[in-house]
Amino acid sequence: MILRFTKSIPNIFTLGNLFCGFLSIGYAANGQYKNAAILILIGMMLDSMDGRLARMLKADSALGKELDSLADIVTFGVAPSFLVYYTYFYQFGLIGMMIAGLFPLFGAYRLARFNISSNKSSQNYFVGVPITAAGGILALLTLFGEWIPNIITTVLFTSLCFLMVSKVRIPSLKDVPLPKYGTIVTVFLGCALYIIFKGTYGSFPYLIYIATPLYITYLAYRFVKGRNKNSLN
Repeated sequence: MILRFTKSIPNIFTLGNLFCGFLSIGYAANGQYKNAAILILIGMMLDSMDGRLARMLKADSALGKELDSLADIVTFGVAPSFLVYYTYFYQFGLIGMMIAGLFPLFGAYRLARFNISSNKSSQNYFVGVPITAAGGILALLTLFGEWIPNIITTVLFTSLCFLMVSKVRIPSLKDVPLPKYGTIVTVFLGCALYIIFKGTYGSFPYLIYIATPLYITYLAYRFVKGRNKNSLN
């Protein structure tokens, strides 16, 4: 029983990622755009953890890989497109909705191409921008939207759509000293700056109070484990 639960832990994190995407869409529909963006960033936390947990617990499975792709298209494809639509493209009416809808289409194609790719095990680079990174960038654009000109949002949105399905090789963060902690940098820089400038700490989704300490604990464990491994070598 315990073993079965342990094997399911990575999938629980993946489902948590998916649920963050669903909540983000709900917050965006209710006009709480900052909260919706934060939930996408929390989804990034969970997404960065499920794969490593699966390897740590030796719980890799075909189900987990498929579930991960389905969660990603919701949290980093559909949710960011709704967010951009409600905060900017809504002013163009139906055309704006159609433009916003392009993002999950390109993201889904990118994920499908990755899933059938024969060289997806490469640790050196990604072919095209990962949908996780693209969705996270759109979330950050929303957090700081009042300081970013609309033309920049439009250019970045369009560029990310095409970069996701491009053949451009994007260096993997795993080759940089910060890679394993890249998500924490993105999340906490975004959250910290927003708190400093807006002072709305109390309005953040309660989920961040749970996700943040858990993620810090996870990063501390990875850091200590990495240092011990290097000292033995």
